[in-house]
Amino acid sequence: MLGLLWLWFGVVHAAMLLDGGWREAHPGDTPAAVLQQFHKGQLAAFDPSLLHSFPRENLGTWVVLRPQPPWVNEERVLTIYPPALGRITVYDENGPISRLALDDIGGPPLGHGRLAFRYPASVPASTLILLKLEPVDGLSPPLSFHLESLTAFLGHDAHWLTLFSACFAVMLTMALMALCFALMLRDNTFFWYAGYIFCYALIQSIQTGFLFHPLEATWLAPSASLLESASIALSVAFAALFMARFCELQRFAPLLRAPVLALAIGMPVLVLMRSSSIGLLVDAAQALVDPLLILGALLMLLSAIVAASHGSRHAWFFLVGWTPLLALTALSTAQLSGALPNMSWTSDASVVAGAFEAIVLSIGLGDRALTMRRDRDMVRALADNDSLTGVLNRRAWNEAAEAMLEGSTGRPVALLFLDLDRFKLLNDQQGHRAGDRALIEVAEALRAELRPSDLLGRYGGEEFIAMLDGVVEEQAMQVATRLCRRVHRLEIPVDAELLLSVSIGVAMRTLSDTVETLIERADQAMYQAKVNGRNQARLYDRPRAITEGSWPRVSEVEE
Repeated sequence: MLGLLWLWFGVVHAAMLLDGGWREAHPGDTPAAVLQQFHKGQLAAFDPSLLHSFPRENLGTWVVLRPQPPWVNEERVLTIYPPALGRITVYDENGPISRLALDDIGGPPLGHGRLAFRYPASVPASTLILLKLEPVDGLSPPLSFHLESLTAFLGHDAHWLTLFSACFAVMLTMALMALCFALMLRDNTFFWYAGYIFCYALIQSIQTGFLFHPLEATWLAPSASLLESASIALSVAFAALFMARFCELQRFAPLLRAPVLALAIGMPVLVLMRSSSIGLLVDAAQALVDPLLILGALLMLLSAIVAASHGSRHAWFFLVGWTPLLALTALSTAQLSGALPNMSWTSDASVVAGAFEAIVLSIGLGDRALTMRRDRDMVRALADNDSLTGVLNRRAWNEAAEAMLEGSTGRPVALLFLDLDRFKLLNDQQGHRAGDRALIEVAEALRAELRPSDLLGRYGGEEFIAMLDGVVEEQAMQVATRLCRRVHRLEIPVDAELLLSVSIGVAMRTLSDTVETLIERADQAMYQAKVNGRNQARLYDRPRAITEGSWPRVSEVEE
């Protein structure tokens, strides 16, 4: 962003001094007669270096510019800024010699972001410059005129082209990135942002002439005025939809959400009215668009302020990025009525501010994406973890265990089934709060002993389960024995004589095993540990005399 500001300040240039006069065009006017009237002082005087509004109705307006000494006979360029839709004709005393227009890409030199006409060194530097501002429909922005050497013009032109290419590249890049995130995250907020930034870039590319040169999209010239109006309306609609979701108006400013959404619907309706062939609808749309734009801008500003004051983090991003554009729009509107004639930089500043806004809002969207991811992870953790102990619940553990079995082909896998000894007695003697505290302490101890890659879950009331990847039989028994000792060292009293302990069954995965069969064998081994005295680990070893179908479950063992 600092680079863009540096380029923008580099646009400032020194121009040759001019004074000027103007009057409205009348039937029967000739260039020689207008120049003669200027010499007699019969034209309204103005300062060409400042912005000035000229009437563009009826036959248009004559403008005469007079270079001031010192005069140097060299190649020089007349530039008209800001460029506006509609033609400006350059005359000499004998008649027209050139026509300048935004959509005209023929004939050097080409003024990017300005209308430009080149005077060769053979034309005396003191020669009067005669222009005719051809009539246009609608409002015409105020204009300023500059005369500079060809060398200064080319340097200024190259600087402008670099600056605006960078600004438009930033805006379009941010819009494309937002579209990608919209597809990946399935969040319309990113889509509305992309639409808004793209429409704003299109508006600026039309108003500065960037769309016609260097992009040379002259096929859009006949519909440029309608395209600009449609882009303005759609940009406001997309901005309203974007800020309603981005600033979370439903949560932080619910009363203002409905008017903002109504604005988003109303602007496209005006576009349809403007593009219709029904004169009444076209006139109504033209009459309504400017008031609605002003009211809409103020409404979105108010909504963002209210949302920010009520705690919307992202509303601050919107205010920081969007407020400079609103201020520049207000300045440009004031200039239409003749105010602030020396602030000719507002047009260029709007493009730089657009790039700034795109960057700020993209940072805000990145923050939104991270917030969404954090919230999603939090919800997932609440859904997957046992609310008391914090380890995986039974459903989440089963899903993770199945994935581990599928991904550990060729490696040994051990399953440990853990059941706390005499836990029912602890609950009966000390109450369920003491039992909950015991479960929490045991879960923390088990988690501390196991590796981060081991799957630990709460399988039932006092039952825990763990799956260890890449662990052979001897290692699995060592881990199980260590867990038994760790739980016993917690010294959680069951009654006056007994401490809480754990019995663990261990089963090693075979090629035909599933999660269910592994659990069943580990459960049977745990039962054997219970029968043999508790507080120990036992590897699954099925007695030959007992069939698999008749092997008792742990729930059948008396606590």
